[in-house]
Amino acid sequence: MKWRGRRTDDPQRPFGRSIFLLPNLLTTGALFAGFYSIVQAMNGRYEAAAVAIFVAMVLDGLDGRVARLTHTQSAFGAEYDSLSDMVSFGAAPALVMYVWALKPMGKLGWVAAFIYCAAAALRLARFNTQLTSTDKRFFVGLPSPAAAAMVVGFLWLVDDYFGLSGTDVHWLAWGVTLLAGVLMVSNLRYYSFKVVHLRFNVPFMVLPIAVLGLLLVSYYPPMVLFALFSLYVLSGFLTPWILRRWPADRP
Repeated sequence: MKWRGRRTDDPQRPFGRSIFLLPNLLTTGALFAGFYSIVQAMNGRYEAAAVAIFVAMVLDGLDGRVARLTHTQSAFGAEYDSLSDMVSFGAAPALVMYVWALKPMGKLGWVAAFIYCAAAALRLARFNTQLTSTDKRFFVGLPSPAAAAMVVGFLWLVDDYFGLSGTDVHWLAWGVTLLAGVLMVSNLRYYSFKVVHLRFNVPFMVLPIAVLGLLLVSYYPPMVLFALFSLYVLSGFLTPWILRRWPADRP
């Protein structure tokens, strides 16, 4: 007698469908890091909260690339990734910044945090609806992971290097949070790094430069990471010149 297993692709049984483990496991890790960041901020451990967001960024960058390399992309994975991004790079940075610096400002504080959170949701929704209609070399609006890095990188630098509390720099924190939110829903274009192929040959000097970059990050992560992402934020203002020099239809 031939054994028949239960079908996992029956559209009438949405919870019976199979999913790809590895990329979704990485996405779950990013989601956990975002949730962990919120918990640590509530406990007053702001440095741990900031580090958790950067860990979520690493995992978020890996899940999509792993899915493409292993040919395990799926609609479920794409939707799950967006929901994870909303928690890790939308809600978590807004709540961490609110607890750290914006809460004493009253209404102005939570309004800035909400603007950032809403901007992250709008940014992700726009990204999902423009996947096939935009130049893949560039993102329209500041990507939510970079916006999160800008916000929590500022927190980490001020807390660790300057030894100041959020209430000491609450107006500056308010401005950084609001700026990150506005840039996410702006029409500025940011390089996506999606056209970088790891299998292509590169000049030898790329390797020493990459090693130097890792050494700089390991030497003092708060300052180096905040500086790198600040440069990336500023790069959006140079994109119009880049597009004129290297148009999308140029071979």
